[in-house]
Amino acid sequence: MILSRYVSSYPCSESPDHVILFSCRTGAVVRGSRSTLDAAQAGTLSPAAAETLEKHGFLTPGPEAERAEMLAWFDRINAERRRAGMVAVLTRRCNLACPYCFEGGQAPEGDMSEETADLLAAMIEREYLAKGWRVDMDFYGGEPLLRPDLIRRIAEPLRAAGGGLFHGNMVSNGSLLNRAVMTDLTALGIESVKVTLDGPPQVHDRYRPYGGGAGSFHDILRGMGEVVDLVKIHVGGNFTRETWREYPALLDLLLAEGFTPDRLGTVRFTPAVGGKGSGALPHFAEGCVTCEEPWLAEAELVLREELMKRGFGVPKPGPFSCMIELESDLAVDADGRCYKCPAFMGHEGYAVGDLRAGFSPTAPSYGYDIWRREECLDCSWLPLCFGGCRFMKLVEAGAVTGVSCQREYLAGTVETMVRRGAGGGQLSPAVNPGDRSPESLRPGP
Repeated sequence: MILSRYVSSYPCSESPDHVILFSCRTGAVVRGSRSTLDAAQAGTLSPAAAETLEKHGFLTPGPEAERAEMLAWFDRINAERRRAGMVAVLTRRCNLACPYCFEGGQAPEGDMSEETADLLAAMIEREYLAKGWRVDMDFYGGEPLLRPDLIRRIAEPLRAAGGGLFHGNMVSNGSLLNRAVMTDLTALGIESVKVTLDGPPQVHDRYRPYGGGAGSFHDILRGMGEVVDLVKIHVGGNFTRETWREYPALLDLLLAEGFTPDRLGTVRFTPAVGGKGSGALPHFAEGCVTCEEPWLAEAELVLREELMKRGFGVPKPGPFSCMIELESDLAVDADGRCYKCPAFMGHEGYAVGDLRAGFSPTAPSYGYDIWRREECLDCSWLPLCFGGCRFMKLVEAGAVTGVSCQREYLAGTVETMVRRGAGGGQLSPAVNPGDRSPESLRPGP
C-alpha cells in the first residue's frame, strides 16, 4: 500500500517533525511524523500503521487501482444508495424582488396544478417509498408558502405511504412563516425550513425587498421566532464582494435575538453573483459552486472563522456528490418537467422528461463524464470537485462543454479549513460520499 494521490500534506507549525495529512477521498485528517509520510510514499509502512491509514482513505494499492476506483466512484454510489433527493417547485411566484434572483426571466410565473402534484406524489410513492427507500423532499419556489395547500397535497399521501421514510423540508424566503401553518405542516412530515438573511437589516433589506420596495428582514425574524421550536431552521445568506464583511453583525444580531447555535440548524453563507435571468449562482450551493474571483477565498475563510467563534457549526472539507451524478435525485418544475438540477430549470435542452410521459435518470447534456480525463484524474482535488459545478460552466460557455475547474479555489481554502479543524491531530470520522445528510443539498431562496 502506498500514499494516495488524493492526499494533501501540510507542515505542522507546532511540531516541525510532523505533518498534517488530509484525504480528499474521505475527508479524514491525521497528524503524523514525517517519517510516517516518507514510509507511506515508499510503501514501507508497518502493518499496524498501514491498517489505520488505509481504513481512513490515505493509502491505495497503486495508481492504476486508485484510478479504477475513481472512475467507478458514482457507479458504486448509485448501486448502493437507497435514498432519493427530490426538489419540487410549487410556484414560480414570489413576494420578494431580489435583484440577484437566478430564476428571474427564465420561466413564466405559474403554480403547479393539482394534477401535477398528484402525479409527483404517485411517482415518488411508486418508485421509492414502495421499495423501502428514504425520500428527502424539498418544497421550493418561488415562494412555496404562497401555496401551502400544494405542500399538504403532496406531503399527506407520502407521509401516509412512507411513514418514517418520508422527510419533508421547505426552502422559503421566511416572510410568510407563522405558527399556524407550520403546526399543520410539521404534522405531515415537514422537518426543516431554510431561510435566507443577506446580512443585517440595512443590507438584507436592500437585496431582499418585497415587490413594493419595503424591507423583509424583521418579518423573517418574527416568523423564525414563531416556529423555531416547531421545526429546524437553517439559515443561509448570499453575500457579494461589497457585503460579506457585514455578516458578523448579522451573527451577533441572531445571538442577541435568542437564535443561538443550539436552536438553529446549519448557518451557511454563499456568494451571489449575476442578476435577474443571468449568471447568478444556483440556490443549491452546498459545496457544488464556486467562482474564481480572488476575493471569494478570503470572504469564505473569514466568515467560516466568524461562525466558529460564535459556536455555529461549519462543514468540514470532504468529498461531495452532486445531485446530477446521483441517479435517484430529481428536480421537478411547476409544469411537471424534470431536471437533474434545479439551477437548469427553464434552460432549453436540459429537461430529462416529465411526470406525464416519463423521465430518464441521466442526460448527456449535463456532462456526466467531463472529469474522466487525465488532467482531472491526476489532480489531488478530484474527489472534492468531479469537474465542478455544471451550471457555472453553462453560464460561462452556454453549454456544459468541459469542467469548471476549482483547483485554484480549493488550493486557497482547504489548507486553512483543515488546519482549523485538525485539533489535536486525531483521525476524523471517515465520510461516506454516497450517504449525504438531509441538510447537505439544502437550497437557499
